[in-house]
Amino acid sequence: MIKFDVKEKTALVTGANRGIGLAYVEHLIKRGARKVYAGVRDASTFASLKAIHENVEPVLLDVTRTDHIQALAKKIATLDLLINNAGIIHPCFNGADNAAEIARTEMEANYLGPLNLTLALLPALKKSRGVIVNVSSIAGISNFPSLGPYSATKAALHSLTQGLRAELQRDGMMVAGVYPGPIDTRMTEHFEMEKAPTSQVAERTFAALAKGEVDIFPDSFSEQMYGMFLANPKELEKTFGGMIQ
Repeated sequence: MIKFDVKEKTALVTGANRGIGLAYVEHLIKRGARKVYAGVRDASTFASLKAIHENVEPVLLDVTRTDHIQALAKKIATLDLLINNAGIIHPCFNGADNAAEIARTEMEANYLGPLNLTLALLPALKKSRGVIVNVSSIAGISNFPSLGPYSATKAALHSLTQGLRAELQRDGMMVAGVYPGPIDTRMTEHFEMEKAPTSQVAERTFAALAKGEVDIFPDSFSEQMYGMFLANPKELEKTFGGMIQ
């Protein structure tokens, strides 16, 4: 079993200017990371990220842009931890008129973006026997109909996580998936549900990596729903279907 401690490590976090991504950056510093590259789409957020700690270096990164990914791969020679956190969400039913359009946009950001970035940084990660963390969703385990296309993209990311884990174990690398439920972020501000704080996701992620755990359910909702899935996958499907509003 591979165990991973972030102390004195170099990490890259995507979607790092707010929400779960920002919590990851803050907790990496708290746990003694040597260097944290904070990937963001908007350079105007650089100053606030630099203010966190001298070991935080903001970098321009839109994961849907090949030029950003290529520039970053040239810049980062050493990397121990990649956290694919950046993503987008649009409430949409699977049968909506615009579902295909939304699915296409979300797939670019939520699946192809992490895939392309991982491939670009894989040589550096292999050198360090590094760790890849993909932030999926409990909606990637079973489709949440009012977030239909989003659920499908997160299921694709879940499948990628499983595939990379099998392929990279021979290189001594860990590949972990994080499957949050409702978390208190700007992305979920219109959902009236109890939401866990972003700090909890970060804390539980790094605690799990230190123990060698690769399937991480960082809040009570995701834990409960995954337990239901393990007992009876169809029951979780029915439960999510019953939450349609």
